[in-house]
Parts: sequence; structure tokens; C-alpha cells
Amino acid sequence: MERRTKARVSTEVEAVIGDVVEEVDTGFCGAITRVERTANGYTVTLEDRLGKLRVFPLGPGFLVDGEPVALIRPKPAQPGGSADGSGGPGGPSGSGRRRTASGSVAVDGLRARVAREARIYVEGKHDAELVERVWGDDLRIEGVVVELLDGIDYLPGIIDDFRPDPVRRLGVLVDHLVPGSKETRLAQQVQLEREDCVLVLGHPYVDIWQAVKPASVGIEAWPHVPRAEEWKAGVCERLRRKDPDWPLDSRAAWRRILSCVRGYQDLEPTLLSRVEALIDFVTIP
Repeated sequence: MERRTKARVSTEVEAVIGDVVEEVDTGFCGAITRVERTANGYTVTLEDRLGKLRVFPLGPGFLVDGEPVALIRPKPAQPGGSADGSGGPGGPSGSGRRRTASGSVAVDGLRARVAREARIYVEGKHDAELVERVWGDDLRIEGVVVELLDGIDYLPGIIDDFRPDPVRRLGVLVDHLVPGSKETRLAQQVQLEREDCVLVLGHPYVDIWQAVKPASVGIEAWPHVPRAEEWKAGVCERLRRKDPDWPLDSRAAWRRILSCVRGYQDLEPTLLSRVEALIDFVTIP
């Protein structure tokens, strides 16, 4: 879904390390630990009181003391500082605490929780594998099971069979949720009917592959593929033209992509915020 906007005008505020802000769309509140440049612009990393990290696009959509602000890049650091505003190795993000791939503080020796009745559904196998790769530790600790949707057309039937309620909640991650699409209309309808127990969120990417940062995969950008072509096949064909070692088989290509994902830093902020919001939704007491 698109970021909510406030009627009040946002004030531009520098993203200063250590300042506490709240992200409007998810309600996530934390201290700024890092400002980083990516292929799609700048991002800001927040750390909450439990040590969980989340990455958001720098810009509007934040609150400081209840007032809407647009976070902007901090002024250039003084000699000896960090150019990206991270505070260097000794800053807040360099505390030495072991973290999971999602950025959460790792809990050593904690056993997996018995699975909750709540569930998170994702579109397909690749989506599930990527979520497991980055959030697997968190999901086991929280007792959340991820299942396959295999297409949003099946969503109404899944909801009817699941019978969600305010305790037995259902979260859904949808591919390519863009304004005016059939998927968006269906998601909005479901949301209106079951907003207390079902949350449907989507990312703008044609496929979950695009949620992996191109630089992490070793490419300049994900190729543009005309709508008339099968997207994954078109991507593999175009990448093969530039790199003879790039596999033409989509399954082999996905294995290569997934192997490049080491943690949340390798994913686009839009996907990070959506998955984190779904985990929060289904684990609310």
C-alpha cells in the first residue's frame, strides 16, 4: 500500500544519528543509526528499544514529537566523522551485538516458539525462500508460519477457510501491488471487510527478484522486460547478454540471486517495511 500522508505540511529535518523518530506508515519508532545511499536514493535505519533495526526511504512520512517531518541528508561530516552519517565503526550500529539477518538482536539459546495460529501468506516459493533467508530466525522465535498463496485470486477462499479473528490474524504479502490493478482492487476489498484481522500489503516489484538490490547481485539494474514477455525469462536473457555466466534457467538464476542475500542490507527498503509490518500485525497480543 502507499505511504499515508498527513494534512499538515512536513518540515524538513536532518537525519541526525541518535535522534528518535516514528515512521508514519508502520508506527515503528526508533533512533536513527545510519543514513545510506542506495541505487534508488537514500535510506535511513532506525533501531527501536528492543534493538530491532528497520530501513526506510529517506524523505517525508516521519514524526518527531508528534509533528510531521521529511528527513533529509545530514550536513557533510566534519573531519574524522562518517560521510554517511553512521557514526563510524564505534557508532550505534557498531555495538558488537550479534544480529540476525533481519537486523534484530540475536537471542542465543532461545528455542523456537510453538507455532501460533496466525499466519503470513506470500505469493510463491521464491517469496517464501527470501523471507526465510532474512527473517527466518525472527519467525521461529515468534512462532509464525509462512505459507504459499500461489496467486491473489485464491485469497478470498483462503480467508474463508482460515476464519481469521482479532487473535487469529492473517497477513498477506502481494507482488506488484500498484494503483488500479486487479490485485489492488481485491486487496482493498478484503482489507475493508476484515481490517481487524487481515492485513494485505504489497510491494511494487513485478517479481520478488527485484526486491534484491541490483548491486548485491552484481548487476547495474534489473532489466526492463516488455509486458508481452515472460518476466523471469526476459530478465535471464538480457543479463546473459552482458554476462555469459548468467544462467538462462530461472531456477538456477534464483539460486544465484538468493545466494547473494546475506541480510536485510541486500533488500530494498520497500520490501523490508512490508514484511516487518506483517510480522508485527500477526504477533500483536
